[in-house]
Amino acid sequence: MIADRWGVSDDEVARRYPCDDLVPTPVLQAWRGVTVETPPEVVWPWVGQIRLAPYSYDLIDNLGRGSPRELQNLPEPAVGEPFSKTAGRPMGRILAVARADHLTARIMGAVLSYVLVPTGNNTRLLLKIVMANGSLIAPIVSIGDLVMARRQLLNLKQLAEKSHRA
Repeated sequence: MIADRWGVSDDEVARRYPCDDLVPTPVLQAWRGVTVETPPEVVWPWVGQIRLAPYSYDLIDNLGRGSPRELQNLPEPAVGEPFSKTAGRPMGRILAVARADHLTARIMGAVLSYVLVPTGNNTRLLLKIVMANGSLIAPIVSIGDLVMARRQLLNLKQLAEKSHRA
């Protein structure tokens, strides 16, 4: 499918993600990834902070409200909590979580898993998105997600690296 991969290797595409157990026969699969030059313990609080804002293009998906650029000392994410907020409104639901390993959620018909893979002193921050329904819109979702998820992962990378240096 168009725009189904960005920043991931064949091995990362082939690996099993928590979302695979929740959507065994998806009509859409998309993978995104970045290398963050910090250990997973530094990246994890930023992934958990997605609960406050989308961290992509705030003008588009947060109605102009800026995603926090400082860690907000949130408690650990928990199953059943809202996944994120858009313009202050809760969106989606956290389905599974393992500290500094993965966060899996459902939002707008998609199930997604953020997976942190240690690589020496760095972290591969991987994101897989799957959808069970919507085969007609899957190519549009894939392209739109590529733009938004790419920005989100790059923002999380920048913020984690900046907080690690500080």
